[in-house]
Amino acid sequence: MVVTRIAPSPTGDPHVGTAYIALFNYVWARKNGGRFLVRIEDTDRTRYVPGAEERILAALKWLGISYDEGPDIGGPHAPYRQSERLPLYQKHAEELLRRGWAYRAFETPEELERIRKEKGGYDGRARNIPPEEAEERAKRGEPHVIRLKVPRPGTTEVRDELRGVVVYDNQEIPDVVLLKSDGYPTYHLANVVDDHLMGVTDVIRAEEWLVSTPIHVLLYRAFGWEVPKFYHMPLLRNPDKTKISKRKSHTSLEWYRAEGFLPEALRNYLALMGFSMPDGREIFTLEELIEAFTWERVSLGGPVFDLEKLRWLNGKYIREVLPLEEVAERVKPFLEGAGLSWPSEAYLRRAVELMRPRFDTLKELPEKAPYLFSEDYPFTEKALEKMREGLPVLREVEPLLRAQEDWSEAALDALLRSFAQDRGLKLSQVAQPLRAALTGSLETPGLFEIMALLGKERVLARLARALAGGTS
Repeated sequence: MVVTRIAPSPTGDPHVGTAYIALFNYVWARKNGGRFLVRIEDTDRTRYVPGAEERILAALKWLGISYDEGPDIGGPHAPYRQSERLPLYQKHAEELLRRGWAYRAFETPEELERIRKEKGGYDGRARNIPPEEAEERAKRGEPHVIRLKVPRPGTTEVRDELRGVVVYDNQEIPDVVLLKSDGYPTYHLANVVDDHLMGVTDVIRAEEWLVSTPIHVLLYRAFGWEVPKFYHMPLLRNPDKTKISKRKSHTSLEWYRAEGFLPEALRNYLALMGFSMPDGREIFTLEELIEAFTWERVSLGGPVFDLEKLRWLNGKYIREVLPLEEVAERVKPFLEGAGLSWPSEAYLRRAVELMRPRFDTLKELPEKAPYLFSEDYPFTEKALEKMREGLPVLREVEPLLRAQEDWSEAALDALLRSFAQDRGLKLSQVAQPLRAALTGSLETPGLFEIMALLGKERVLARLARALAGGTS
């Protein structure tokens, strides 16, 4: 059975890169009828952020990336937080000492700094301490770390399923720390031990971990364990081709959620970052992605995460993929968050229908059309100017609107066209001042549709306010 995993660190906001890697782990597991698990790598206590784990898990659920095992739902390999598995790592580090694949090193931080400056890195000098002496010093409580004893001379072969075989000279592989002096493991030891004990068969992760893979292969060899398959995905890039980072891009999944991006659209876009459909389609469901997925169609070129392209795709989902009722339902929290309201479900659906061609994220609806949901709407300078220019026209049209009984779009259209024609005016000379008074903007959906939706009472009240010199 194929078993995949992601192992995020709870060090801050849930990252778009985590979602990208999680998506491909999820898809590959589902494609093969396997299992996908989430493990929290929280052994770096200096960077640990309280609440970050819960936010990561919530972001995955929002994206629709479900998992079969994890810290919140448990599973046969619990616990799923590395900080709760410390005795396991300590036991396995001791096992490596017994097998001659590791050694204790007693250098102080100051000594290590001096060695790095002189040698460019740790030179393995503690390898020469006899194991009995090292054991005795450890028993006396002398602070130390446990390091990997890389076999030298020799080579280590790494097979990446996307890149082929790379052979590393062991002279280039450092004797990395496996267990720190505080008893906490480093990424290398915890990662390999957990992947083995949790039955992970396919390690799908970002290409930045490729350089660590020879260390991991050596650890598998040291323990006598089967090496999993490795797939190193290309990193997401900024438009300038640098690695995506919060300094240049919005990397937090919470930002995308708060801005009104749809989870389906973001998930679809992340899939496009690493994979292309055989028929070239850009819009597809998660089920369609799972059905079509093959590693042969994964590109190794650095995918560019383009916010404008994502915004375009999100707009396509709003206009063409989601049913109108669903868009109306999802926009409610954004309207409520802006202090806006609507008189009925039918009103909201019609408002969304009118505005749907004009917004690409859910947050843009209250920003672009507050006039549909409140009497306290802002005026642009151009709208204010247009309304003031047209006050004489508005004074003439007001009694006609007051007398109008049929408040349908067609009837309002006919009324205002007739009024303009009778006075030798272009329709825009009537419609634009009226639009400005009723919406505070000159860029809106059709005026007659807006008037029909607002209703006679609200239109007349807004017109009266405009004629009295008010704008809200």
